[in-house]
Amino acid sequence: MKKLVIIYGLICGLVVITPMLVLTNTATKSGSFEGAMLLGYATMVLAFSLVFVGIRNYRNKYNDGIIGFGKAFKVGILIVLIASTVYVIGWLVDYYLFLPDFPDKYAAYEIEKLRAAGASQASIDKQVKEMAEFKEMYKNPVIVVLFTYLEILPVGLIVTLISALVLRRKQAVVAA
Repeated sequence: MKKLVIIYGLICGLVVITPMLVLTNTATKSGSFEGAMLLGYATMVLAFSLVFVGIRNYRNKYNDGIIGFGKAFKVGILIVLIASTVYVIGWLVDYYLFLPDFPDKYAAYEIEKLRAAGASQASIDKQVKEMAEFKEMYKNPVIVVLFTYLEILPVGLIVTLISALVLRRKQAVVAA
């Protein structure tokens, strides 16, 4: 199980981090984050399809076609944890080495988006305060790590739960 989890976790991590790096770098340089978040989460769901494949391969190749929900969940969540860690490490390297101005650009984008939508000055002031707090929190590497895990782990958890439910099997399928 260990080898399967590591291989699928690393592949899944690479599949999710590559588009994220491209999207974030492009968005930060252009100052427009429009659509990047949606595309990023869609990529996560696509990458986490490997959780389903990993659980199915474990069940069929290593467990004689049988797997309970608990074991399937364990395989899936381990893949997710490895992939999420690759994602977090990739973001940390990108942020600290290439995008140190990310919080400033993102804050400016969010504030300008409100202005363009015709928001009240009170709403804009509230957003300015929230973005200042965000930028202050983002100075702490531990907070950066936690925020980044919070981006990806819930998606992986949902995919793992669904995959474990769909793939659980109490007895092997007998070929006729």
